[in-house]
Amino acid sequence: MPTATSEVVRRPGIVLASGSPFRKVVLKKLQLEFTTAVPDVDESPLPNETAKALAARLSLAKARALATRYPEHVIIGSDQVAMHGVKQLMKPDNRENAIEQLRCVSGSSVYFYTGVCVLDARNNEYLSEVDTSIVHFRRLTERQIEHYVDLDRPFQCAGGFKAESLGIALLERIEGDDPNALIGLPLIRLIRMLEAFGITII
Repeated sequence: MPTATSEVVRRPGIVLASGSPFRKVVLKKLQLEFTTAVPDVDESPLPNETAKALAARLSLAKARALATRYPEHVIIGSDQVAMHGVKQLMKPDNRENAIEQLRCVSGSSVYFYTGVCVLDARNNEYLSEVDTSIVHFRRLTERQIEHYVDLDRPFQCAGGFKAESLGIALLERIEGDDPNALIGLPLIRLIRMLEAFGITII
């Protein structure tokens, strides 16, 4: 009869296919041991590809990109696409772009499509889902925008704000199933997906 110790030993290692410090912090909430690795993936959208399809495709691509390096692991891939109308919002990278992005979204709504994929590299089986969150921004003044950007420096966040930080002050409301999805990793979906591969959280 297997012991509890032997069951733990057979449990596959977990890899988060991301260099994002935000996703790492979110995954730590589940109190799992995991490794992080940065996948080499071209994130350019395909012709006529929807935002939801792009998030799903890149999540799987990121997980698969690490399968050879981690052949005995379960790999978590995730990607987020932010859309303001028909325009995809990229990471602003600097103060000027962040301010301009927030000017554009002030008083309007942004759709965030966050894909998550769990790939078992041992047999190439995977599950993939996409979470949709809608962020409704307050009508912001120029002073509010500049003050926020200088305080929070959201240069590596699509949409130009950090929902887990002071960026929450920019918002009117959020529609969605999981607040973690906005930070880059929909934990509610991920927990269910991990359990399908025998990795239980509690």
